[in-house]
Amino acid sequence: MILITILGCSKEKIGDRLLPETDKYEHLTVKNNININQDKNTIKERFTTPEGYDWVEERPDSFGYFIENFKLKPYGIPILKYNGNPISTQHLHEAVFDIDTGDKDLQQCADAVIRLRAEYLYKTKRFDEIKFHFTSGDLVSWNNYKNGVRAFVNDNSVTFRKTAGADDSYQNFRNYLDLIFNYAGTISLNQETKPVTKNSNLKTGDILITPGSPGHVVFIAGVCKNKEGKKLFLLGEDFTPVQSIHLISNPFHKNISPWYDLNVHDSETKTARYLFKPTNFRSF
Repeated sequence: MILITILGCSKEKIGDRLLPETDKYEHLTVKNNININQDKNTIKERFTTPEGYDWVEERPDSFGYFIENFKLKPYGIPILKYNGNPISTQHLHEAVFDIDTGDKDLQQCADAVIRLRAEYLYKTKRFDEIKFHFTSGDLVSWNNYKNGVRAFVNDNSVTFRKTAGADDSYQNFRNYLDLIFNYAGTISLNQETKPVTKNSNLKTGDILITPGSPGHVVFIAGVCKNKEGKKLFLLGEDFTPVQSIHLISNPFHKNISPWYDLNVHDSETKTARYLFKPTNFRSF
């Protein structure tokens, strides 16, 4: 009786899409035109928009609203690994989300998106919607897990049996998510989201993803728009090894950093640490 083992994000490897690190001193010599309200503790409050752009308003009950109003840690705090040690690259982020990483190397890139989505559904009491696929394709729901149903493997197939008592506590919810983090990844996340084919449809909470091995994902953490309808975007991510979920800077266009000019029709999209090729935007 063993739990099925499936690929995840370091599990799926970052591979040759990982970009060379930019000069960590370069950002000190380039003027950043975007004012950052360092004393504010949400994405929408902390980051102003480029001139001529305004924040796109999100519905208060939406996933996008949940993300752009998510509490941030104090400005300038380093990105920490799951073991509490700082990562070596500390110059490519502008904010750290105030959410735990867990104490295991589990909550990697796709898992961070799953974590935020699950926390949103949990907070809004949409418990029936908390369900994610393993990379094998098997669906695992919070409703079943909290009622004691567990996943097991038999001749390379997943079976489900009730082996525990009912427990709807938040700690058990975190246990459920750790199970998902172990056996889900960019492949399953790509399959359970829908493609976004128009720039006008991109919104906070959507993802940019390369499924497989190598694989990686970033999520849209904020959207602004000008009078002509052109949008700019903030991006968040986790990485490997497991580390703080953070909002990345834009080392390629410092005049609008941390905002990104994204296009669903581009053949490739370069973010601070990863090259997405092809460009693949998707939505829950």
